[in-house]
Amino acid sequence: MNTYKIAVLAGDGIGPEVMEQALRVLDALEKKHGFATERTACYVGGAGIDNCGKALPDETLAACEAADAILFGSVGGPKWDTLPPDERPERGALLPLRKHFSLYANLRPGICLPELVEASPIKTSLIPHGFDILCVRELTGGMYFGEPKFYGERDGEIVGIDTLVYKKSEVERIARVAFEAARGRSGKLCSVDKANVLASSVMWREVMNTIAAEYPDVELTHMYVDNAAMQLVRNPGQFDVMVTENTFGDILTDEMAIVCGSLGMLPSASLCEGADSFFGLYEPSGGSAPDIAGKGIANPIAQILSMGMMLRYTCRETAAADDVDRAVRAVIAAGYRTGDLATGAKGEIRVGTAGMGDAIIATL
Repeated sequence: MNTYKIAVLAGDGIGPEVMEQALRVLDALEKKHGFATERTACYVGGAGIDNCGKALPDETLAACEAADAILFGSVGGPKWDTLPPDERPERGALLPLRKHFSLYANLRPGICLPELVEASPIKTSLIPHGFDILCVRELTGGMYFGEPKFYGERDGEIVGIDTLVYKKSEVERIARVAFEAARGRSGKLCSVDKANVLASSVMWREVMNTIAAEYPDVELTHMYVDNAAMQLVRNPGQFDVMVTENTFGDILTDEMAIVCGSLGMLPSASLCEGADSFFGLYEPSGGSAPDIAGKGIANPIAQILSMGMMLRYTCRETAAADDVDRAVRAVIAAGYRTGDLATGAKGEIRVGTAGMGDAIIATL
């Protein structure tokens, strides 16, 4: 029996609630498919600050280093917003984890199921059958990590400085991830940049064009980020695989989540370079949603699907990962809806966080 070591970092807000359901689904998959996991629960984010004094406690980092994968919930909330920027849950936990483990490739699938087109803010006539987009986001470069970085006083005035910097090698490796992904789908890749303004984007586009020669079976197109943001709302179905840098990807994938119907539906995988399998951090694309925390109404699907991505990319338990995807599609097709997905349509079955977990487990 294969056994996988998982660091479970539920975090803050709705994180513990949706994580509970993901682990219940994982229990069912272990029994069905004959593998096992050893799970180490750790504090992170605001919970890390409250219990251990910092957002990424040493013992949490050690547990992650000893694990095959990190299953991450969400971090942050108003309680910690008054801390210095570098000590807040997001900057103090997520960014250091990405940097420490070189998690450079962020995969975010944006799938609007046909049954959920009414939940999307886009007119149903524009997306009658839903859509399926994969965004490949570079995760360890750009403004979030570039130096110099400064906030303070200069010449008698407050100044903030962030530096957008990319190396050719960083763009090359994320380009290959994106081209491989496109090769495995429809063979279409759209690279998003701002090459009409930014020097880093000029280099980004040149590298993309160079790597494209290695993939003659993939059609590469380019789009400025402002146009891409508009096109995601106007006609999301035109995209199959998108690739972009860190900051643009952060913004576009949140937009993509909303046009899919809800942030509660979108998983993500953040991967480092690997051979037969990848070490990765798997997390839902949404935030900690402190306004609904503790109410039992949060949508756990993104967390459950993130766990499924962990089974696919790190554990290589493909049959189990396929089961997760099928079960989620089945419960949506059957009419189960948490509040974020409900439209009041006939046949909807309103459920809370645990109810959605129950429905997915029953389907499995």
